[in-house]
Amino acid sequence: MKKVTINTLLEMKKNREKVSMLTVYDTPSARMLEEAEIDIALVGDSLGNAVLGYANTLPVTMDEMIIHTAAVSRGLSKPLLVGDMPFLSYQASIPEAVKNAGRFFKEGMAEAVKLEGGREYVDVVKALINAGMPVMGHLGLTPQSVNQLSGFKVQGTDEGSAAKLLQDAQILEEAGCFSIVLECVPDRLAGLISSKLMIPVIGIGAGPECDGQVLVWHDVLGLSGREYKHTRRYAELAKPITDALRKYKEEVRGKEFPTKDNSFSMEDAVFESLFWE
Repeated sequence: MKKVTINTLLEMKKNREKVSMLTVYDTPSARMLEEAEIDIALVGDSLGNAVLGYANTLPVTMDEMIIHTAAVSRGLSKPLLVGDMPFLSYQASIPEAVKNAGRFFKEGMAEAVKLEGGREYVDVVKALINAGMPVMGHLGLTPQSVNQLSGFKVQGTDEGSAAKLLQDAQILEEAGCFSIVLECVPDRLAGLISSKLMIPVIGIGAGPECDGQVLVWHDVLGLSGREYKHTRRYAELAKPITDALRKYKEEVRGKEFPTKDNSFSMEDAVFESLFWE
């Protein structure tokens, strides 16, 4: 696998090759993602509910995102690394957005950032790109707007909202986004948007006609305890991990672990000298 760049993704779109993207939050997971030759590693603000125990993504801070993005960067060399700009890191002002986005590149070693929203944030997108920072857009169900959307609901189901989604996607492309995530929209609408854009559209809950797909690491591996219509579990790792932990506890209590093989030795003379001090 060669290093994935923005040009790689544009070529994949041109050649109708599907793009694979996964969220990832730490170094060991990043190494596995690289070994599997996934195209894009997204350090999503889904960190909040997937890893940190928050009810949603809103409490996630810039410092938390930077720590985890830097951790992922230490496990990657070939996938494109994208950092997710958390709630209120870019909404307040353009200068603050540029400063916060810059931290992803300087401290997190990211190669792009992702932010939610359409036409209302086009000036932010342009400012980041003008500062040399590639931007991935995110439309449809935008989790940072969960309260405004009255919950996690499919978007673009009526003529007006569907037309707005298409227009927003075109606006983001024109502003310079190299790709767009499209979350929880009807498959026919997602297919239409994908066909209208020259940049890759990465779907999650947006059907098979998108240019690629993204899922959450813990959902793919059966570690989240959640099941959604738009996801698929490719492994059930929660039970074997729990079983391994239970066996460890039982062996500690049963004095089966550690054994001599797990211990470090000391010379007899050194040990005996302790009794003469």
